[in-house]
Amino acid sequence: MRKRWLPYTLFGRALLILVLPTILVQLVAIYMFYERHWDSIVRNMSNTLAGQVRLLSEMAQAGKPYREIEEAGEWMGFGIHQDRSRVFSDGIGQAQYPELYALLARKLDVPFSIRQLDAREDIEIAVLTPDTVLVVEVDKKRLVSSTTYIFLLWMVGSALILLTIAVLFLRNQIRPIRNLAEAAEKFGLGHDIPDFRPRGAAEVRQAGRAFMVMRNRIQRQVTTRTQMLAGISHDLRTPLTRMKLQLAMMPEGEAAEALAYDIGVMERMINEYLDFARGASGETAEVEDIDAFIARMVERYQRQEEPVTFEGKSEAQLPIRRNQMARALHNLIDNALRYGGKADITTRRDGKYIVISVSDEGPGVPEEKMEEIFQPFTRLDVSRNQDTGGAGLGLSIARDAVQAHGGTIELRNLKKGGLQVSINLPIELQQVE
Repeated sequence: MRKRWLPYTLFGRALLILVLPTILVQLVAIYMFYERHWDSIVRNMSNTLAGQVRLLSEMAQAGKPYREIEEAGEWMGFGIHQDRSRVFSDGIGQAQYPELYALLARKLDVPFSIRQLDAREDIEIAVLTPDTVLVVEVDKKRLVSSTTYIFLLWMVGSALILLTIAVLFLRNQIRPIRNLAEAAEKFGLGHDIPDFRPRGAAEVRQAGRAFMVMRNRIQRQVTTRTQMLAGISHDLRTPLTRMKLQLAMMPEGEAAEALAYDIGVMERMINEYLDFARGASGETAEVEDIDAFIARMVERYQRQEEPVTFEGKSEAQLPIRRNQMARALHNLIDNALRYGGKADITTRRDGKYIVISVSDEGPGVPEEKMEEIFQPFTRLDVSRNQDTGGAGLGLSIARDAVQAHGGTIELRNLKKGGLQVSINLPIELQQVE
């Protein structure tokens, strides 16, 4: 449950670790300020104001001349006047100024009222005297300290400054990690990354250097394997070529037919082995219209009068390695034709993916075997008869090709009978190099 509320990115989590404690400390400080300092200031200022109003009220009760009361009020910073025509109402202002009202109620033994003047930021305190109603006008600042707003402004301003500095600093620290992740992702998809350089903190640079060492080792291994396969290909094809020449000079008969069959099987097996081991070596991605790309493949099958149909609805252009993707699709189509008698191909968009489906009308695949048949040299035909299939590398080649493009491949038995193989290629991860 807690992980659901946490940010998914390192930037978000680092920012949360840095900012959240600061905000909590500031909230506690503000709470303590209002609970202690604010209440104390309001109470003291209200007590002072109530005492001054009491003094003026006692002067009026003692019958002092109005001029003396007015001068005393002016020295205190009040506006004083009498209102002989006012109809006095007691109890007004208790809800709006509870602290001041309670203090005046304790200090005055005569009726009074408090209200805020609408025209300006002043408070009017009216006190009933024997002859008239004494009206005292007080600036509202006598009850509110301006330092409170300065304190709040400082707290909010410092929090915003801290957040800005944290965002700028963390963004610069996270960028090398993001670059390393993007470089690893591109390398995993077989893209070249010549401009990658380790940057950032010491730990990030160490991880970047380790990645570069790993990349160089893998590239050396791939290069060595490719050169070895090229040599094996040449060594194996040379005796096959001699056998074909000898076969052409042999008289027709059962022996010649059997030899021709064996040569064909060996040639197909060698091609499958080389395709499986070659992968995407040396091939760069190029932007291709997926529907047009598959349509050209299907057209070649249809020229050979193979039962292959195609319906393209993706309308997508993706960078793909043409030879690698073509090998994958050829293997899926050939499997559909071999085991299902026909191949129906469709393309469509599904959210952030392009889905390529190849369906047949064959017997399907047992559910418990669907993952197993992706393993190299695995075939459902336990007899290993070459007449019923190849060397068991078709689906392995297809999955390696799809994964090299950042996608996935799935098998599903159709309810009406047959097998559907779906290739899911992500749209967003496909970036033109």
